[in-house]
Amino acid sequence: MSLSGAQLLVQTLISLEVKTIFGYPGASILSIYEELSKTHIHHILVSHEQHAAHAADGYARSSGQVGICLATSGPGATNLVTGIATAFMDSSPIIAITGNVSTALLGKDSFQEIDISGITMPIVKHSWIVRKSEDIPYIIEAAFDLALSGRHGPVLVNIPQNVLEHEIKSELEIFTRTKRPVKQNSFSDEDIDRAVEMLINASNPVIYAGGGVINAGAGTELVQIAQRLNVPVALSFMGTAAFPHQHPLYAGTIGISPSVALEQADVVCALGVRFSDRAVRHFSFGKNAKLLHFDIDPAEINKNFRTDAAVIGNIKETLPKVLERIPDSYRFKSKFQTFLAGSTEIFHANEAFGPQYIIEETARWLGEQAVVVTDVGQHQLWTAQYYPFSGTQQFLSSGGLGTMGFGLGAAVGAKIANPARSVVLFTGDGSFLMNCTELATLVSYRLPVLIIIFNNHALGLVKQWQDRFYSGNYTETILKRTLDFVKLAEAFGAAGFRVTDKNSFINALDKAIPELNTEKPVVIDVILED
Repeated sequence: MSLSGAQLLVQTLISLEVKTIFGYPGASILSIYEELSKTHIHHILVSHEQHAAHAADGYARSSGQVGICLATSGPGATNLVTGIATAFMDSSPIIAITGNVSTALLGKDSFQEIDISGITMPIVKHSWIVRKSEDIPYIIEAAFDLALSGRHGPVLVNIPQNVLEHEIKSELEIFTRTKRPVKQNSFSDEDIDRAVEMLINASNPVIYAGGGVINAGAGTELVQIAQRLNVPVALSFMGTAAFPHQHPLYAGTIGISPSVALEQADVVCALGVRFSDRAVRHFSFGKNAKLLHFDIDPAEINKNFRTDAAVIGNIKETLPKVLERIPDSYRFKSKFQTFLAGSTEIFHANEAFGPQYIIEETARWLGEQAVVVTDVGQHQLWTAQYYPFSGTQQFLSSGGLGTMGFGLGAAVGAKIANPARSVVLFTGDGSFLMNCTELATLVSYRLPVLIIIFNNHALGLVKQWQDRFYSGNYTETILKRTLDFVKLAEAFGAAGFRVTDKNSFINALDKAIPELNTEKPVVIDVILED
């Protein structure tokens, strides 16, 4: 039996139960597309390769599975780079498969040749350049294992054109996926005992939870330990949806909400956070505060803050072990209850037409199971602050890299992964223009995503910085454009509505229902006062 490299690749993907690939064809990978056309794998043709990476990222974050993007050599591969970097910064498991020129042409500045492995080296867990067709199944298997093992992240597989097209007489058995045992935990019983001792002997303990809790699927365990200890829970931006915002122990999202609880804590129990500068510049620990850090990645321990004790492992496995060891008689009497009750009030006091009203009304309209996606800017921070996450919704946003243009591609991936759930994208007029071509993808594949544009005719967050630090000199941040987002949506085949007040917004939501029910995306252009 003879098999080409492309056939080996596609059969391997089938054996790994891959259902969806996001990509854009080109000459060096046409053999892959030829084989994909003969299979049940659902290929989503995006409008730009960057959005293929963002869609794979959104698919991965919202499903817990590996997301796969596919691009040709040269500019196709380099267009993936921003999306790969976004996934790397936020620990999202994607596999980027790229073509390249034939091996005989490598290093000769050939047409559409690029060293994509070298370019992406700092932003992937590992990259492979496949030299032999028979190696493809084993490399793809290893890529899956690596993307999902330990701290999740992207990997890259670069396959030259001749390797894809070369046929081998093969007796290779295309394997059925069997997960290799991967050591993800290095904690000991002594580590758990030390953690419990620190918590129950603390005077003012606080939990600070981040994206690692979400990646581990440990939201239930987070609620359990918070309630068992009766201590407040502050969240990092990437952990925004990890804990119910209406819970009496919710202490805000660091960098967005008040952080008094952390500043007064004597023990901070950090769960799956990396203490990024975006968060830590907004708070400081008490003078004698101790840090207890739970994380799957040992490289995060002592990286940005001195750690007094650490538990290295999957949080979904380590938190139950802590819970088991807390004495039945223990219940901490938190000093922060008055603060917490007061801090929650400020998020729900404004009924005027504006971002808070729009976000809260959308949340009420969507219900409990929505997937909430954002781009980057003021709307991103408003969403994290005002959306009443209950622990059942998902929140997809570019936290580490802060990638404008992330949102619509990620929403495509999220809707493909969650066809029965509502998907909403909150975006700004600046961000939306960076990814609006993916409206064509939503329309073509009948993906009913609700898109809400906060249109203040400015790059709002950058303009805000100019207010604060540059005496209001708004250099190139006022968007003097006459673009009509409603007509743009309609040109792509989506539905579009413009709103300027509460009544028109409610009417737009009412009109959106039948459009979404016919599998049509809906754009609501919300005009905000500058």
